[in-house]
Amino acid sequence: MSTSVVALGDFLDPWYWLGPGGVFGSAVLPGILIIVFIETGLLFPLLPGESLLFTGGLLASKGTIDIWVLAPAVAVVAVLGDQTGYFIGRRIGPALFKKEDSRFFKKHYVTESHAFFEKYGPWAIILARFAPFLRTFTPVVAGISYMRYPVFLGFDIVGGTLWGGGVTTLGYFLGNVPFVHQNLEKIILGILFVSLMPAFIAAWKTYRSRRRGANKEESSDASVD
Repeated sequence: MSTSVVALGDFLDPWYWLGPGGVFGSAVLPGILIIVFIETGLLFPLLPGESLLFTGGLLASKGTIDIWVLAPAVAVVAVLGDQTGYFIGRRIGPALFKKEDSRFFKKHYVTESHAFFEKYGPWAIILARFAPFLRTFTPVVAGISYMRYPVFLGFDIVGGTLWGGGVTTLGYFLGNVPFVHQNLEKIILGILFVSLMPAFIAAWKTYRSRRRGANKEESSDASVD
């Protein structure tokens, strides 16, 4: 039990991937691009998103990597990842609604992304960029829904640029602020917490809905008795 919790915490910690002795060691740029593509293109949502990009920007401010390479590269790979997700949706998407839950995949990831997509339409492609889980599965839902590809691509380029370029650039400019240096760990944890808030809220709503359904069933059974 504790081992899986630690492993999950490691997955979401950008320093686990990019820090000294991390998975990618000194290969910061390839590491960031690989993680971004896996999260957005290979349906694996349990990876750092905004916190990873912010950390990449901080490392760029220290000269570890060139921000003028990092920001556009992340934007391009984020868009390419979404294209992969879109075509997965076109080809095998319906099977995802029947897929059994596993440790890293939950069926409600797809159903909640579908509801989000239905509510916001094409704008969901941009908005979902800034929400974990939705970021991973909204392109798949767009493919399942046979959203016109030119429309999807146009909105996705905007979203990928705002997310990939924007968050890394923000980290770059804040990297030279003394307060950021002194409170870096807290800031990273704060970004991670804020980015996961939509997932927490969705899980709470799902739990409440199931509880209400169970209470209604108990009430109806009691009235029948």
